[in-house]
Amino acid sequence: MNRTILLTGILFGLMAIVLGAFGAHGLKQLVDANAVESFETGVRYQMYHAFFLIILGIWEGLEPIKRKRIFRLVCIGVLLFSFSIYLLALDSLMTWNVKTIGFVTPIGGLFLIAAWAIFAYYIWSKKSNK
Repeated sequence: MNRTILLTGILFGLMAIVLGAFGAHGLKQLVDANAVESFETGVRYQMYHAFFLIILGIWEGLEPIKRKRIFRLVCIGVLLFSFSIYLLALDSLMTWNVKTIGFVTPIGGLFLIAAWAIFAYYIWSKKSNK
């Protein structure tokens, strides 16, 4: 068990619940329906990866260096992907043009895809104890 990874997963999950509640109740009065839908996409992917981190933190089947590599990819991915979506959804409320950071969203997505792919590779290439 890796306490740091577990706590990060729990924190991401807690934040996703708080942000989801804000998106469902407070955001609808501030921005249009498309922005709310985008915001909810960010929340959804953040929650998926909170669960991913909890599984990664509990599972003892990886060496620490491999686990840490996946952990970093997920954290960077969530920050770039979900948090850029949050800012983009709130663009109409900002005094600066948030769309200038829109290029980081797909980069964050690539980090998340890489985390899943590397995790799958590590599991697939792991020698069986049988």
